[in-house]
Amino acid sequence: MLVLASASPRRAELLRNARFVFKVQPAHIPEEPLPGEAPEACAQRLAREKALAIFHQRPEDWVLGADTIVVIDGTILNKPADEADAKRMLQLLSGKTHRVITGVCLAGSAGAEEICDVRAETTEVHFHPISDEEIADYVATAEPMDKAGAYAIQGVASRWISRIDGCYFNVVGLPVPLVYRMMQERGLA
Repeated sequence: MLVLASASPRRAELLRNARFVFKVQPAHIPEEPLPGEAPEACAQRLAREKALAIFHQRPEDWVLGADTIVVIDGTILNKPADEADAKRMLQLLSGKTHRVITGVCLAGSAGAEEICDVRAETTEVHFHPISDEEIADYVATAEPMDKAGAYAIQGVASRWISRIDGCYFNVVGLPVPLVYRMMQERGLA
């Protein structure tokens, strides 16, 4: 059985849409970067911690952990703390290109061997300039509040995204083609 170690409704929807069969059991770990930690290393570490937290509770299952971060000018943007923080993040993204990095971990066992396959996917996202009024209106919808970088590419923010370079699903929250390849390599798909 595949277990998704995430409370993200977007990740679950992406897996359902790709016809994966899975259960959801969120891992509750702090999602903060360590001092001096590189963005990709942070996303991979958090994905690994989430997957292993649930795998150690369910050692008979395969567990998928993931963590998505937004990086602009070397700064990691997590989920906004409040509306002011969401506005600040969107102002940083306005008119610029940023990276979305999702760390993915597939944890399970093959016989007595514990497997912890950790990878990352990066997508570049190009934003048109956004006015302060547009930002305020968007934040008022509450859509940005539980999203890394304070926006949802599949939602209202789609109007400001001029181009992406890389996997669209990665920006939504889970690089589905990468997950599928990882599962194929283990004989799970």
